[in-house]
Amino acid sequence: HVQLVESGGGLVQPGGSLNLSCAATGKTNVLNCMGWFRQAPGKEIEWVSTSALGDATYYADSVKGRFTISRDNAKNTLFLQMNRLKTEDTGMYYCARMIYGPTWSATADRGQGTQVTVS
Repeated sequence: HVQLVESGGGLVQPGGSLNLSCAATGKTNVLNCMGWFRQAPGKEIEWVSTSALGDATYYADSVKGRFTISRDNAKNTLFLQMNRLKTEDTGMYYCARMIYGPTWSATADRGQGTQVTVS
């Protein structure tokens, strides 16, 4: 079992930046593909980004060029640097162990989320 705890959310003006972190503890050896997804009030869950094996990274079109996913494997921590934030980026952001097929989706290994509000 793995525990994931997100942090770094907050209130920011449009055009601003935030850096989210996700700290993993427990059975971290299962954390090969890790990523972020978000959910805005009244909207469906949206995949944001994945960091896969071999340093491969993937992004949703809506965040490509603005968000950067990275990881510190020694510290079992996943990051999401978010720049040029837009109001439509508002939502609860979750990190999770991801699987692919036919799209990226989150497994049950996920955190409680951190709120991002762009206003």
